[in-house]
Amino acid sequence: MSFYVYMLKSMSRKTVTYVGYTNNLKNRLLLHNRGKGAKFTRGRKWKLIYKEKINSKKEAISREYYIKRNRTLRNKIKKENK
Repeated sequence: MSFYVYMLKSMSRKTVTYVGYTNNLKNRLLLHNRGKGAKFTRGRKWKLIYKEKINSKKEAISREYYIKRNRTLRNKIKKENK
């Protein structure tokens, strides 16, 4: 089973990003935009700005953690997707 690590960018004036992982990217984005995703994402509309396909859940969790903690990488991805 494949997993995806993804980054969302809020479509509000104050730009916020969110990083997560899932095995069904399309459905997960729908849930975030319907207010059913992670508590942090509720009340905002989101746009997918980055995705990376990974072969195992363990690797996906590790990569998600790395991206969440690496502010330089997050800002680079955010800047590339203005």
